Amino acid sequence: MMKIGFYIMGFKGLSVLNSFINHFGCKHIAYVVTDEDTSVTNDHYNEILSLCSSSNIQVSKRKNTSSLPDVSYKFAIGWRWLINESDNLIVLHDSLLPRYRGFAPLVNMLVNGEKEIGVTALLANEDYDRGDIIGQKSIKITYPIKISDAINKISYIYSELVIFVFTSLLTGKLKPKQQQESDSTYSIWLDEEDYFINWKWKAEKIKRFVDAVGYPYGRARTKLNTQVLMIDDVEVTEDVQVEDRERHIGKVIFMKNRNPIVICGEGLLELTSIDFSESNLSKVNFRSRFK
Repeated sequence: MMKIGFYIMGFKGLSVLNSFINHFGCKHIAYVVTDEDTSVTNDHYNEILSLCSSSNIQVSKRKNTSSLPDVSYKFAIGWRWLINESDNLIVLHDSLLPRYRGFAPLVNMLVNGEKEIGVTALLANEDYDRGDIIGQKSIKITYPIKISDAINKISYIYSELVIFVFTSLLTGKLKPKQQQESDSTYSIWLDEEDYFINWKWKAEKIKRFVDAVGYPYGRARTKLNTQVLMIDDVEVTEDVQVEDRERHIGKVIFMKNRNPIVICGEGLLELTSIDFSESNLSKVNFRSRFK
């Protein structure tokens, strides 16, 4: 009997494991490796542990994998660390490869306004995200869309794709294909600085950015004087002709229902949800400039 191991994290990993068990049962699962993810608000770690316990599946943390049994294939879903043994490792990646190789592809796709998002299953090799493709699925999306909603949508694709790939493995019908290098692009890793709003962008792009880095991620940020503010919601509003606009990017031009309306590189943006105390709200006025 073919046995596999899962390296999973987060909601996508939990969804895949649950769907796999519902479809194939537990008999093919030799083990699950998981761990906590402090970079998100809810990492679903305890739910993964609970599902493994109720299904009588061996589960280990990533630093306790020295005695794992041999398996035919390993699946990595939402996994953030290097897996040393890459033989027969199948990675699921949050983009339609060869575009958006690398890190945070879903976030970057949403910021860029891609009309289609998807998942690729590929055979791992020594170069990240360049292995042969063994399956892809995609869905159309419309904007505005929050990252949490995009994750929910893409999680269903993950489950469908893993079921398709494993069925192909069982039946011997897997057909790997090489990636087209001329079509490749790279999605670069994000750090704390990347959560700050770039007010030089178009208002529409900033709106997509705020939605793309919100819950369960670190949330969009901006600076007002020496204070860092979290921005949870914004709305694009009707633009006006701003004289010498480039000099005034980031300044408040209007107040609407106590919400500041900010000059962007192109367009105006109303900040409809700012995370700061009521006592500080008066600090945002016509003399405010966000950076």
